[in-house]
Amino acid sequence: MSPLHPLIIVGAGPAGYTAGLYAARGGLEALLVGLPGGTGMATDWVENFPALHEGISGFDLVDRMRQQAEAAGLQVKMAEVSRISLIGDAFSLETDAGPLTASTVIVATGAFPALLGVPGEDEFRGKGVSYCATCDGPLFRGKRLLVVGGGDSAVQEALFLAKLASQVTLVHRRDKLRATQCLQDLAFRTDNISIAWNSILLRIEGTNHVQSVVLKDVNSGREHTLEMDGVFLYVGLRPNSSLLSGLVALDPIGAILTDEQMAASVPGLFAAGDVRSASLRQYITACADGAIAAMSAIHCLQRHGSK
Repeated sequence: MSPLHPLIIVGAGPAGYTAGLYAARGGLEALLVGLPGGTGMATDWVENFPALHEGISGFDLVDRMRQQAEAAGLQVKMAEVSRISLIGDAFSLETDAGPLTASTVIVATGAFPALLGVPGEDEFRGKGVSYCATCDGPLFRGKRLLVVGGGDSAVQEALFLAKLASQVTLVHRRDKLRATQCLQDLAFRTDNISIAWNSILLRIEGTNHVQSVVLKDVNSGREHTLEMDGVFLYVGLRPNSSLLSGLVALDPIGAILTDEQMAASVPGLFAAGDVRSASLRQYITACADGAIAAMSAIHCLQRHGSK
């Protein structure tokens, strides 16, 4: 049987490494288990992280977090966790490098945007195709942008982008948006937002970057091409919570429900970052979640007399 770790952090992103930093500095022998990657490292350029006004690549930012956490004493194991279960008072983690057990666990496995699956989406990801207006919007000042979706997220992001872009076209497959009415009203009143009703995105075209899109009217079947500099997709979010199947309470999209201390519905289990049910998903909020989760885990162990 594997040794019992006081804390295992699952996920090698901003939330996980920040949790590891705070746990290590708090005197806890914490182990982080995860594989590099995810949206944190895949973001081409980050300009809204405090004190880094000159900007930094997502890869470099997360790697700096890793180096800082390891220097503080965090142990890191490169492995993929496939399942977490509760056995007695301990958590059992199944990984591709063998089983692990822990008294407390912080899940920081992130989330991935749901892919639309149209031609050009993969090819131009990071070259005009984005899933985060807050992250990448400032790179498109004065440009023509397409936003796909009709819910709150899509309309909120279209409103944010309208402050930066010359023109924003919101594409929705129906004749009525799903967003709350106040957001709809704001969008309708914004001069540089237009809406392509009853339309779907067929494909994204360009050479080295996005240059145009092809839309299709779902009623008439007519296709037309629009010159475009960027495409922002908001067709859903997929939190990486499947490893907790049946163990904790989740919200309707599969994100882990927590309280303000990042505690999930099972005592001793905490969640941080994009996998957690939250209203904003950014590097800075992931880091804040990780810090809170680490301190909550330390307090949990102290209450139960663990070293």
